[in-house]
Amino acid sequence: MTVRQIHLWLLLAFALLLRLISLATYPLMDTTEARYGEMARLMVETGNWLTPQFDYDVPFWGKPPLFTWMSATGIKLFGLNEFAVRVPHWFAGVLTICFIGLLARKTNNNPVVAAVVVATCGIFTIASGAVMTDMALTLALTMAMVGFYLCWLQKDEHAQKWGYVGFFGLACGLLAKGPVALVIMTIAVVPWLMLQHGVLGAFKQLWSRFPVLSGSGLMLMVALPWYVLAEIATPGFLDYFIVGEHFNRFVISGWEGDLYGNAHDRPRGTIWLFWLQSALPWSVVLPVLIWKKCSYKREIEKGYTGLFSFLVFWLLSPLLLFTLSGNILPAYVLPGVPAIGVLTAMLVTQKDFKWLWGASAFIPVMLMVVLLVLNLGKADSLSDRVIFEQASLELPVFYVGKRPFSGQFYSRGQAKLLKDTRVLTTMSQYHIIGRLEQVTALVEQHLLSCTVVFESKSGRSLFTCSNTRG
Repeated sequence: MTVRQIHLWLLLAFALLLRLISLATYPLMDTTEARYGEMARLMVETGNWLTPQFDYDVPFWGKPPLFTWMSATGIKLFGLNEFAVRVPHWFAGVLTICFIGLLARKTNNNPVVAAVVVATCGIFTIASGAVMTDMALTLALTMAMVGFYLCWLQKDEHAQKWGYVGFFGLACGLLAKGPVALVIMTIAVVPWLMLQHGVLGAFKQLWSRFPVLSGSGLMLMVALPWYVLAEIATPGFLDYFIVGEHFNRFVISGWEGDLYGNAHDRPRGTIWLFWLQSALPWSVVLPVLIWKKCSYKREIEKGYTGLFSFLVFWLLSPLLLFTLSGNILPAYVLPGVPAIGVLTAMLVTQKDFKWLWGASAFIPVMLMVVLLVLNLGKADSLSDRVIFEQASLELPVFYVGKRPFSGQFYSRGQAKLLKDTRVLTTMSQYHIIGRLEQVTALVEQHLLSCTVVFESKSGRSLFTCSNTRG
């Protein structure tokens, strides 16, 4: 092992440990992390591990439960805190990196280069410690794609086992984000198979090399029971999830059927811009490497014919899927990001390690800057954790105007949205949270006796109120 390789190993360890340590250093912020963190908290509190809940007795039909199971398991292991709900997603990121390193090693490429590139990709760093659906999907698709390629190679007696790994990955994808996992993989592997074997040959090779029937059976055995049980528990789930989330969401810009948020209406093709921004610095480095070394394709593939094009199809598959969609988010590029690692490992040499180390350090440095900014007060404007650090949870808590998910999470579900002011007359003392002007108007209208305890950078204030008329 050369000195420069040791430096890359150290950088990989630093990047992963920095992200791990960071998980407990800032609050869950509205809306995504706090919403999904609250869903995990509800899952643990209610004991309902079948159907994720948007609120008490309100089922969440927007996504399958794998990401909620992950965060809920973290709560069971580590208690109710930020680290607990985030660390399973960090672990999923580490497993994704392990699969990428394995693919690099099995194809005679440098596994540590591949691992470092993935670990220091902007969107991957964010998602591998955030309470989101995307890292679970990325791990699942990485398993599926690595299993598919190693099965297709037929290099050893374990090829069929890798086929089953691929189908298990698809099952996890169905439980992570639904049928979109099958669509993304289809977009990647079907054109690639046709490129390798022709149109008819692609299907012949698919049938002869892969455990199609038994693998599909494994996939359905793992994933299908949850779908059936979820529809039985909350009828209407399949219609909303399959038709709404997998058709209307991507075809209809500004889709108004979204039950859980606001649909995004972006210009067609924005996903490519998202990729350029989210995959920094490698979204800039990789095209330059390909342009400089594309004439050495045979030498680059090192006897593993088709690997380069396989990785390119993998990288492009989510971008192609969402090119014509206006309802997208930057994290939608994430399932293709792991392919960047092996592609870069194929293209670099020992001579490139010096600048590679510098490029790899970019995101960890930026992460430290972001953490500093968040802890200097920015996070307090995006989360109500700081409010509940000043509140007494022994008192009833009511929100005026809007109750954010961070308020639900940090109050452990005790904070309620004030819908009927008559309930206040039954209490001797209570908290009210809301924007200063809204609460002040409420106090004046109903002659409440309230004192401002704390004003948050979020624009919401904490009041302690007493019932002096009782």
